Amino acid sequence: MKVLVINGPNMNLLGQREPEIYGTKTLEDLEKLLTKEAEDLHIEVEFFQSNHEGEIIDTIHRAMIEKIDGIILNPAALTHYSYAIHDAIKGAGVKTIEVHMSNISAREEFRSKSVIAPACMGQISGFGFDSYVTALYLLKRG
Repeated sequence: MKVLVINGPNMNLLGQREPEIYGTKTLEDLEKLLTKEAEDLHIEVEFFQSNHEGEIIDTIHRAMIEKIDGIILNPAALTHYSYAIHDAIKGAGVKTIEVHMSNISAREEFRSKSVIAPACMGQISGFGFDSYVTALYLLKRG
């Protein structure tokens, strides 16, 4: 099984950006944790981060072409308005779980709605890095 983890805009700033919300661990720390969890589950995991919507869409398309088994997607701020990512997920047909480190429903009103979630298997938010770990386990279970 192969899973692609896609992180959107500003996720490269983890550990520096708003530590009171996102904590002090970095994107590299997240990738190390998920690599270890994936090894334990006998899953191959690949990581991608971009601050550009089109690159994220191209990566979702690539997941379809390469027959990736699942996607864990944190679209970050694109969550709230990227119908293009929504359409890419639906078009690719790859099982996708949307994740967020913070509880987007408990933050500013504009953050509470995801236009991407309806295209996904589900959404996990509010558990920091564990949002990703939970998604990994759920993809493994099918």
